[in-house]
Amino acid sequence: MKLQQLRYLCAIAKNNLNISAAAESLYTSQPGVSKQIRLLEDELGVEMFNRNGKHLTHITPVGRRILERAEAILREVRNIQILAEEFRDNARGVLSIATTHTQARYALPPVISAFRKRYPDVALQLHQGSPTQIAEMAASGQVDFAIATEAIEEFEDLVMMPCYSWNRCALVPAGHPLLDEPLSIASLARYPLVTYVFGFTGRSQLDEAFRAAHLHPEVAFTATDADVIKTYVRLGLGVGIIAHMAYDPQVDHDLVAVDASTLFAPNTTKIGFRRGTFLRQFQYDFIQLFAPHLNAEVVQTAERTESQDELDKLFASLELPTL
Repeated sequence: MKLQQLRYLCAIAKNNLNISAAAESLYTSQPGVSKQIRLLEDELGVEMFNRNGKHLTHITPVGRRILERAEAILREVRNIQILAEEFRDNARGVLSIATTHTQARYALPPVISAFRKRYPDVALQLHQGSPTQIAEMAASGQVDFAIATEAIEEFEDLVMMPCYSWNRCALVPAGHPLLDEPLSIASLARYPLVTYVFGFTGRSQLDEAFRAAHLHPEVAFTATDADVIKTYVRLGLGVGIIAHMAYDPQVDHDLVAVDASTLFAPNTTKIGFRRGTFLRQFQYDFIQLFAPHLNAEVVQTAERTESQDELDKLFASLELPTL
C-alpha cells in the first residue's frame, strides 16, 4: 500500500467519483489513477467502488470505511510535514483563510496588515465563499482557518472559537421617511428590504426577528456583498440591512446608518480549524491578532475538546468584544 494510492482514493471521492477530474487535480493521468486504485483493491482483496463499465457508480460500504482511514492517514502525513516546516523555519510558510466578503473587506484588513509586518515571509491566501462553503473548505483541509458567522455549527470536526459579536444597522439615503420616526421592526417591515442572501452574515437572525413579530416584509433584493447592497440602496430599491461594521461614514457619506442593535439578536463571528491539525506558531499568532482573547494556551485548550458543545461550554462565560 502506498500513500499515493490513498491520495488517489481521496481525490476520486472528492471529485464525485470522476477519475478524470481526480487525475487532473493531482496533475497525473487518468489511466495511472485507475491502475493504482485497481492495484490497491487487489492488494486489500475488496472492491472500494461499484462500477458500470469503466465508470465508478458509488463507493462500497467497505470502501467508505477505508476512505475514512485514508483521510485520517493523509491528515497525519500533512501534520508531520507541517511539524518539520515549523522546526526548519518557523517564520516562513503559507496561511490560507476562507471567509465571507464582510469579514474580508471590513474585519480582516488591519489584522492582515499587522500579521504581514510580523511575518513578511508567510504567504497569505484568502478564499471567499458562503459560510457552508467556508466550513467545508476548512473541514476538508483546503484552508487552514475558517472565519464565519453562519452555518458553522453543523461541522463537528471543526474547532470553532468565538471572536467578537456584532449587530446591524438600517441604511437609507438622506431624507428617507424612515428617519422621521423611531426605528422598529414594524417600521422596517413597511419598506422593501435590501439585505444578505439567506445563510450569509447573520441573515437567519434577521428573519427570526420578523417571524417573532409576525411580520412578513418584502425582500426586494439580496446579495452576498455589503457593498453591492449599498449600491442598490442608493438606487432606491429599499432599506438596506447590513452588518454595522460594513458602514463607513466617509465612503458612505450619502447614506444614513440607523443603529438596529435593539431590534435583532447579536451575532458571533468565529474562527476555527479542523480537529487534529498541528498549528504553527504564526497560526497561533494570527488567531490572537484577530481575537486577542484567543491566545495559544486558550486555543490549545479548545483543541482538546471533543465536540462543539464542549467548546461552547468552554467559552460560555466569555464576554466578547463588539464590532
